[in-house]
Amino acid sequence: MCRMGDVLAGNHAVWEFDRTTDSMLIRFARGMRTPRLWHALGARRIPLDALSGVSLTVGRRDTVVLRAEARPGADPLVEAAAGQLKEACDPYRLVLPGDRAVRAAAFADAVRERLGRSPAEPAERFLVTASPRAPLTLKAYDARLVFDGSAVTFRWSRTGATSAKWKAGDQRYPLAALTGVEWHSPDRQGAHLRLLARGHAGDPRPDHDLASAVLGAGYGAVHESLPFAAALLAALRDRSPVAAVPRARSGDRLQHLGELHSAGLLTDAEYAALRDRFTAGA
Repeated sequence: MCRMGDVLAGNHAVWEFDRTTDSMLIRFARGMRTPRLWHALGARRIPLDALSGVSLTVGRRDTVVLRAEARPGADPLVEAAAGQLKEACDPYRLVLPGDRAVRAAAFADAVRERLGRSPAEPAERFLVTASPRAPLTLKAYDARLVFDGSAVTFRWSRTGATSAKWKAGDQRYPLAALTGVEWHSPDRQGAHLRLLARGHAGDPRPDHDLASAVLGAGYGAVHESLPFAAALLAALRDRSPVAAVPRARSGDRLQHLGELHSAGLLTDAEYAALRDRFTAGA
């Protein structure tokens, strides 16, 4: 049987139990094939209380896949990602050669045994430390964002920002004025990072919203923008337990799509494809 303290080495990462802290240390290897997000994370210590389960499945090309499940509300990175990460970038996923299946199964059994004493309900606070921490900067397409630990500043780019943003001037949002953050992956259409500020209705068009920064086109890649959003979300949660990533309802998303289409930011084909996808997932 796998004992706490055993090490499990897979593709581009090593998982290790620390019996003294009752946690799992995930160390990501550096290399050309390692996801850049994992490079940015470096290493993460995951308390077992932050997990709700673990699974082992058969992968491709004679591999097995070990995957841990983070409890809702336990990890700011998972909360900020909101299910948008590609499978290969999932930091809770470890791919191993098929000949290590027995060890992987024993490892998973050991985790499940310890999780028997851990609550499965959503966590009331973040249990995984956000990394990196403030001060942080993020270069988006239309702005440079600076988070100094107490406020987020948008400094608009002369070449990327719309005239609406440029004329409004740089913006500064203290944490006390914020209620949440939305991250829309640069790997998807309409990528942006949006702050939710009290008293700020905002523009549904990210390139016009003074609390949003446009991502994509080589700016604000996942490994840069997601840790930034997670660090900000963790800081917000530290100030107030209600700070969170909002889960958009299907009706809200369809209305938002209609507004983007009307503004000419989505073609007829793009609008139809996204509308059908959201309607199917409602």
